[in-house]
Amino acid sequence: MWFFTEEERELKKVCSDFAQKELAPYAEEFDQKEDFNLQAFKRMGELGVLGITADPEYGGAGLGATASTIVMEEFGKACASSTLSYLAHSILCVNNIQNNASAEQKEKYLPKLITGEHIGCMGMSEPEYGSDAVGIQTKARKNGDHYLINGTKMWITNAQYSDIAYIYTRTGEERKNLSTFIVEKGTEGFSVGKPIHKMGMRASPTGELVFENAKVPMGNRVGEEGDSIYHMMKNLEIERITIAGISLGIAQACVDQCLKYSNERRQFGKSIGNYQLIQKMLAEMATETEMMRAFLYNVAKEYDQGKKGPVQAAMVKLALPKMATKIALDAIQLHGGYGYSREFPLERMMRDNKLNEIGAGTNEVMIMIIAKNLLSQQLD
Repeated sequence: MWFFTEEERELKKVCSDFAQKELAPYAEEFDQKEDFNLQAFKRMGELGVLGITADPEYGGAGLGATASTIVMEEFGKACASSTLSYLAHSILCVNNIQNNASAEQKEKYLPKLITGEHIGCMGMSEPEYGSDAVGIQTKARKNGDHYLINGTKMWITNAQYSDIAYIYTRTGEERKNLSTFIVEKGTEGFSVGKPIHKMGMRASPTGELVFENAKVPMGNRVGEEGDSIYHMMKNLEIERITIAGISLGIAQACVDQCLKYSNERRQFGKSIGNYQLIQKMLAEMATETEMMRAFLYNVAKEYDQGKKGPVQAAMVKLALPKMATKIALDAIQLHGGYGYSREFPLERMMRDNKLNEIGAGTNEVMIMIIAKNLLSQQLD
């Protein structure tokens, strides 16, 4: 984008090189095995992006939504699954601790999360509470110098590999009385449930977090009791912007694959790129991808400047994954039988992107947020 800083341009190049070397060659293998590319994840720590938004004081890069989205796009082109795990670690766990935790908590947890020595996750969704995140029922109760936490978190990215879990709980009867805790692996009463097998993002581990009188020290509460709903909603904004970056990466990867294939594949004596119907598909896919890029980075940049908030985040989260799914389906169609087979990466890209229409708030929830804002403006 024309407004990228020199630092952001360099970040884009470095992440692109890393993704093509460390992620792309292994994406299909890890997807088929439903396995996690742990080695590449650890090397992201060496690359310096696991704490992309964290303070340099703790080893972070001190950057914002624009830089985070650049990483998501470049990694997403190569392996969306690995990128989703990266997002869960860097945005859902590290960014939350950076913005909401005490100085002592940051000093204790951020350095190892940023180097990749530790892996993080965030627990919000529950078996009965997904879109209605504020309705969660996992409860934390004071018991002397600690809290006892009971409940189950569902659909948790990185669950099986995490050393640190950033957990939302209920600490009062009022609907909005939510509190947050940092829960360490090995905590008494805390365990990881069964792995969840998925249609896409198969190389990103997903599972349950189970709390059965989990004994969490008082000092692991983040902030005061009952003040976490603001933390939750604020972090959802940057999550929605950055997960749209994964969809942009998928869309661009589909375009790149289609251009290559259109020049190589021959039918009726010439490359298929010579046929107008193929040209129409290519032109529309490329144009849609550029529209996605301009919209997303404009919102990310203005978010960093404090000019954009939850509605614009919902808009990019609604628009980009839907467009990327369309582009992926068009790319499969252009490839014909090869697109439908595992010989080419397009079917994996389509499967992976579908998650982005569900996670971080479904399309339907994004529509509710946007429409409610529009209608309230009309009343004003």
